[in-house]
Amino acid sequence: MAGRGLRMNRVKPLAYRAIVPTMLVVLFITTGALIYGETPASYAVSAEASDAYPSHLRFYMKRTILALRSRQDPLRARAESLVKQAKDQLAVVNAYAAYARRGKLDVARQVRIFTDQARNYTELLARPENRGLIDSNGGAVDPEALRAFERDLRERLRVTRQLMMDSKELFDNQLKIQKLKDTIFQVNEQLTRAKKQGAFASLIAAKSVPKSLHCLTMRLMEERVSHPERYVDGPEPAPELEDPSLFHYAIFSDNVIAASVVVNSAVKHAREPEKHVFHVVTDKMNLGAMKVWFTMRKPEKAHIEVKAVEDYKFLNSSYVPVLKQLESANLQRFYFENKMENATKDATNMKFRNPKYLSMLNHLRFYLPEMYPKLDRILFLDDDVVVQKDLTGLWEIDMDGKVNGAVETCFGSFHRYDKYMNFSHPLIASRFNPKACGWAYGMNFFDLNAWRREKCTEEYHYWQSKNENRSLWKLGTLPPGLITFYKTTKPLDKSWHVLGLGYNPSISLEKIRSAAVIHFNGNMKPWLDLAMNQYREFWTRYVDYDMELVQMCNFGH
Repeated sequence: MAGRGLRMNRVKPLAYRAIVPTMLVVLFITTGALIYGETPASYAVSAEASDAYPSHLRFYMKRTILALRSRQDPLRARAESLVKQAKDQLAVVNAYAAYARRGKLDVARQVRIFTDQARNYTELLARPENRGLIDSNGGAVDPEALRAFERDLRERLRVTRQLMMDSKELFDNQLKIQKLKDTIFQVNEQLTRAKKQGAFASLIAAKSVPKSLHCLTMRLMEERVSHPERYVDGPEPAPELEDPSLFHYAIFSDNVIAASVVVNSAVKHAREPEKHVFHVVTDKMNLGAMKVWFTMRKPEKAHIEVKAVEDYKFLNSSYVPVLKQLESANLQRFYFENKMENATKDATNMKFRNPKYLSMLNHLRFYLPEMYPKLDRILFLDDDVVVQKDLTGLWEIDMDGKVNGAVETCFGSFHRYDKYMNFSHPLIASRFNPKACGWAYGMNFFDLNAWRREKCTEEYHYWQSKNENRSLWKLGTLPPGLITFYKTTKPLDKSWHVLGLGYNPSISLEKIRSAAVIHFNGNMKPWLDLAMNQYREFWTRYVDYDMELVQMCNFGH
């Protein structure tokens, strides 16, 4: 290793001895060129001759030769500078045009402007008289051609710079607009998802059983189990229950407190409560609680009957289309599949996925003549209504042979038949007028003799069977009601039935106070925490807060 180091130290002086004479030769040649003014061709020969030298020497020789060329022909440097400037501007205007295309900025105008500018620079560089300026080996530069090239280039540069200044604000604003559009799109996507989730949560809150109501039902059942002897049904139904000369009401509900409010409010405003008969029908699960309630808090003088759906033996799947459809696997999947993404994918009609819309309790309204065969007329009331006046005036109305007396809800284009049914289906389009006025369930006065004559139940069965795949209307009872009683509905004065207290905060208090029946239709039911406070007092004044079980279950005023 020591010997190798010694040899390396001896090689270095030898290398320096070879380099120094070579550099002196190069310096001599360069000095001669400056003194005698050799032509560029002789420089080229010298450069070719320099190939015999090492690479690091050739690099210095080439730089020296190029420097000599520029000093011999100063116009060449000027020409190269102008050509570079023209090429740079060509790249810039091409970039502007490409950005306008990509950013979708006033595409037609901006792309055309900068494409034209790019074409101008390309045409200038492609002129035959300018080739000598562009080719660095093209010989001496023609001063006239250089001046013409510079003049044309300056004119194009002036136009280009002015266009860029004019477009700068547009490009900045359009960039902001594009970013704003992207932001708005993202926010809309988030808003859509939030609306679906909010609608789903609202539906759960509206349709779930409140803790206080569940508590009341359990307390009532506890009372029935503890004292069964107090709640034994009589051997025969009271004759008033089938007396057609009395005023009969049908209330179908699984909500004890809501049904009690309907009965209490109707009895309180009745001029002759002893002539009023209330037929309350519930499901088997709530039958015991409902019977205990109306036994303990029986309305003064009025008559009341409490039965379960199961007590009407003719209501079975061989006769009732809804019960038959509930046996369908597809329908069960539609209603009872418990995946949130499936429940919210059709946000517009999400509420119709509630199983209550195929509940037999909800469809009992289509079987009134068979449930009460000895009655001539009956008033149907939903369990979310409050009665504020005596309703016997309804029995004095001449129905003109119509079956259903109801308040119409249409105004302008709202609540017309085309909002409830699928008029793209030929069966619907051929039978109904899409602009026919809709009406409301909640308070409906039915002439049962006219119903039997018009065979309305058979009509309902026909259409309900046709809609098994939900192609005629979305689920619910209003669309089949509109179909069943098409052209057999008598419009009632709007003061009989005011709707919207469960969703519309803009109803005037004067209108509410003057109504015979107010209806809390919508998700904001008065027994829920999400009820609207300005309307809630119209319902709570009929709740029996004096009852011990109600107090135990923390029903708030």
